[in-house]
Order: sequence, then structure tokens, then C-alpha cells
Amino acid sequence: MSESIYHWRKPTGAWQIQQCLPIAPATAGQNLTRWQRLWQGLQQSFRLMVGVHDYQTYLKHMREHHPTIAPMDERAFHRHCLDARFPSQAGRLGKCPC
Repeated sequence: MSESIYHWRKPTGAWQIQQCLPIAPATAGQNLTRWQRLWQGLQQSFRLMVGVHDYQTYLKHMREHHPTIAPMDERAFHRHCLDARFPSQAGRLGKCPC
């Protein structure tokens, strides 16, 4: 092992993290507590783990990167995500839902 482990000191300075940014941004006009932001972040994380994409993140991406293209409505967005994950057309390769 390295000798530097024995000489370790706690870092100090203005660069230290004061508050972490939330994973899921708060909706405009909402003042959320830390627990509510944590809960929203956990919900978003679990949804992404099981393959459910976040519609609000999609809308934000479309506004920032593709302002001239009209975004899909929520129902079409979720249908597109399901078709991409579990294709129902013959001849398309994808993941099998079984």
C-alpha cells in the first residue's frame, strides 16, 4: 500500500460541495423541500432503470436542441419508447419482452 494513505488529511477550501443538484428539476413555480426533490429523483431513477423514459426531459431536450420541430404528445412519446424497446413489426430486431 502507499504511504500517502497514512498521511491523509481532510481537504479544505471553497471548492467543497455545499449542496448537490437534484436529478429531477423542480417544476416551475414549485418550491420543493429536499425530501420532495430526493423522492422525485428516486422516481426518475427507478423509471429509467425499468425503461420508462421521462417525458418532461424529452420536452426540455426538444426545446433546447430542436426548437423548429414540434415534439410528440405524451401518448405518442410513450408509444415510440415501447416500440423502440419491444418492436412489433416483422423483420425488426430488438429486445424480446419474454
